[in-house]
Amino acid sequence: MKILVCISNVPDTTTKVKFVDELKKLDVNGIQWVINPWDELALTRALELKDDAANGIQSVTVAHVGLSTSEPTIRKALAIGADDAIRVNTESGDAYSVAAQLAEVLKNENFDIILCGIESSDHNGSTVGGMLAEFLRVPSVTCVSSLKFENGQPVVSREIDGGKEGLSLPVPFVAIVQKGIAKEPRIAAMRGIMSARTKPIKVYEPQAIDNLTEVVNYEMPKPRAACKYVDAENAGQLIDLLQNEARVF
Repeated sequence: MKILVCISNVPDTTTKVKFVDELKKLDVNGIQWVINPWDELALTRALELKDDAANGIQSVTVAHVGLSTSEPTIRKALAIGADDAIRVNTESGDAYSVAAQLAEVLKNENFDIILCGIESSDHNGSTVGGMLAEFLRVPSVTCVSSLKFENGQPVVSREIDGGKEGLSLPVPFVAIVQKGIAKEPRIAAMRGIMSARTKPIKVYEPQAIDNLTEVVNYEMPKPRAACKYVDAENAGQLIDLLQNEARVF
């Protein structure tokens, strides 16, 4: 059985975001790029499953849509423990084009379980996993917080209103995972970092797929108002500020 983990290349969460070209493009200068946190947890769980020989996992592959500049992030995934990688050689577009590019490649591959993080920490769209499953015409399940094997069969647990739902699934399928799929992301050991240098990255050229959405411009949040101090004896002023400025009712 083979597992594929789709990964995004995103700015570190401590990055101070800046835009250029009249707020139309992200300023990438000085950004530290990392594996999307939800994808990193998905990769960790895939490797945990592979560690148990009883699960019969032969390999864990990562896949990414992006230019060669994203390869350091792919190498990080290989250092963590992925066996190999797939990269579609095109600039990452909107969710539709990313899912479609991945699907075109995966139609020629044979993966039993495909894991996608529930969203990326930059765009927060939460749509690539579902679209990918539709393009591949395979079942998908969202909000997965647990993935294990019982009697050789994949079993997932997902959050629903008022509790959890357990599902046994036939392969292949797409699991869209969220917090809880793994406790902590796996850290690359020195041996993994060294071996990642020689692990294969299979590069595919993109298909002619257009984006369905276009970024017109970004808008920075308004600066926070200055802090106002109210005398402890002036309850009336505090109530007025809460009602008329903070709009607290």
